[in-house]
Amino acid sequence: MPAASDGPRPDADRVRLVADAVRRRVLDYTLKNNGGYLSQACSSAELLATLYLRVMRLGESTAPLVPQPFAGVPAPDNPNAFTGADYNGPRAPDLDRFIFSPVHYALVLYSLLIELGRLGPNGLDAFNQDGSTVELIGAEHSPGHEVTAGSLGQALSQAGGIALARKLRGETGRVWVFMSDGEFQEGQTWEALAALAHHRIGNLGIVVDTNAQQCDGAMADVMTIEPLAERIRAFGAEVREVDGHDSDALAAAADLLPAGGGGERPLVVIARTDPCRGIDLMRTRAPKLHYVRFASEEEFATYERLLATWNAAAADQAKADTEIGA
Repeated sequence: MPAASDGPRPDADRVRLVADAVRRRVLDYTLKNNGGYLSQACSSAELLATLYLRVMRLGESTAPLVPQPFAGVPAPDNPNAFTGADYNGPRAPDLDRFIFSPVHYALVLYSLLIELGRLGPNGLDAFNQDGSTVELIGAEHSPGHEVTAGSLGQALSQAGGIALARKLRGETGRVWVFMSDGEFQEGQTWEALAALAHHRIGNLGIVVDTNAQQCDGAMADVMTIEPLAERIRAFGAEVREVDGHDSDALAAAADLLPAGGGGERPLVVIARTDPCRGIDLMRTRAPKLHYVRFASEEEFATYERLLATWNAAAADQAKADTEIGA
């Protein structure tokens, strides 16, 4: 698997195929566990696929294809502790770092890592089991995670410290943070943005899954964060708003963060997304979309039929691709 920085980057069609596969896998595990964070896959699949395939400069994964069991928390007397950052490649001065903030999206990230070959096909066998690092709510030891980020809003502060250290060392790699819009209801997020602007942290990019939903319903009903772009600009960041399902638009906005960290302001990409993208069935659940737990056998069967249809279509496409290749 080549590093994202090597050769031509995949196009939007590749992102779409990966995003669709991520949604299928998350739906599969939501059915297996009779519940899951399904709307997060609907809204963020293109965002995360674009980051990994078209934006971030990452090296090859140096982590095992089947995740290790939990080895304890990092501590001076625990030399066996580890983080999940190795799935994003080595920590080289010229490569990017990725900080995953809304850790309840963990299954979406695991599914993406499998599609990209950074995590093995059996990487989810121990999902949500005692002693496993493949947790429902990710932590620093979970695949693709580098820090413990929950409660919401803490990861941006940690990413800011990492970015400042890289700037002081003269490293050219950037730091990317994936966030949810609900984190902008947290005071720590705004304090972190103020600090980033004050210290002129121009090597940090933030991509926000702005799906207008949080655990208690619609963001606008619980506590509005709009006008989000104007508020973030007032804190000193460079801001762009895009359709979060448009990979080309997202990649173009992310390219505004200069390689080598030559700017003086953090970049925030507000990606407007649909929490029911690809699964219109979920619209009947609005405004409570945060966590899907099936209400009846009939509803379960409806989603099961959707997955069967998706899997059949994917199998037909794979067969057609094989015949074309032959």
